[in-house]
Amino acid sequence: MTIMAALVGGPDDLAERVVPVAEPGEDLKIPHRGGYEHFKATSRVQNGPEGELSVYEWWERTEIAE
Repeated sequence: MTIMAALVGGPDDLAERVVPVAEPGEDLKIPHRGGYEHFKATSRVQNGPEGELSVYEWWERTEIAE
């Protein structure tokens, strides 16, 4: 069973707001526009068409090192 998370905050043009989570509670790093958007797990949940989703909140952006 795949665990799904809802992403809150970050750039408005982030394509996906519901994403799979490999390890519940670990930070997520989403590739976006030549960098990464970082999301931290919260204790919140929200209901959606996919069921109950863990809420991950945006906290920073980093650039891809060349």
